[in-house]
Amino acid sequence: MLARPSWLDPRRRIAVRHFAGPAGFADRYDRPLRIAHITDQHVGLVTPESLQRAAVELVNEQDPDLVVLTGDYVAHSLDYLDLLEDVLRNVDAPMIGVMGNHDHWSGADGVRASLKRAGVLVLDNAWTEVELRGQRLRVVGLDDAYTGHADIEKATIGLDGRVPVLGLSHIAEEADELWQRGASLVLSGHTHSGQVTVGQLHHLTLGRLGGHKYLHGLYGCRRGEQADGAVYVSAGIGAAVFGLRIGERSRPEVPVFDLGADADHHDEHHAEQAPHPAGREVTPELRMKRRAMAERKLRRRRRTEKTERTSPE
Repeated sequence: MLARPSWLDPRRRIAVRHFAGPAGFADRYDRPLRIAHITDQHVGLVTPESLQRAAVELVNEQDPDLVVLTGDYVAHSLDYLDLLEDVLRNVDAPMIGVMGNHDHWSGADGVRASLKRAGVLVLDNAWTEVELRGQRLRVVGLDDAYTGHADIEKATIGLDGRVPVLGLSHIAEEADELWQRGASLVLSGHTHSGQVTVGQLHHLTLGRLGGHKYLHGLYGCRRGEQADGAVYVSAGIGAAVFGLRIGERSRPEVPVFDLGADADHHDEHHAEQAPHPAGREVTPELRMKRRAMAERKLRRRRRTEKTERTSPE
């Protein structure tokens, strides 16, 4: 049998990128806690099943204490939830997740139910405390901001800084306010890094045209000197429209954070970056616009489902 070319191996397509956590975590932990991050799986026709399973294999090889997921589990329908559940059941660590915009557009209740069956604790504007290898970590999760479902006030009720806090938000711009509520590190997705990063094209498509200030990778400051916290925007695993990815920064990826490790002595993929200068301000008007768009998509989906149920075979 002929060997499969290396460029066809789904494991080789995925980048595993390592980082340390905020400096303050090192003072709180006797030994680092390893957090693996999965986002934007978009199970369905566009993203091969082999890539989904390869991502989980690579996650397990990192031996994480916790796996966090930051939304867009589906693409445009709920047709592949069985595959999503089957893939996630192979994760060998506790899982905590939040929702993304495609999940709301496709049917949030169905996605939540599928995640729970797979063993994922879904945080909808809430926080929880977990004990990992005898050390405590609080995780605060926002529901999706792009569709207007995020509620930071509700998510952070009773949250304080007695225990280190990790934030989860599908949309990275919410990190600015989460930092103020004690989450000095926030993990996000949504952008896919633009999927084409050659010649820094993603700076044009995501930054200048899309208005994102956090495009891909690590932003802010983990020492609290230049910013109140840090945010990591993962390129994610899948795609919703087309699967083409060109450029190192656009590769499907699994980011791994060692909370409690010292960044000065940690072999990291890249240093913290400055926000894109063309990044938008998330105004109340923008939030209302997003919510209205989500409601239109949901009504359209329900009409389609009703038509399919009543159509004669």
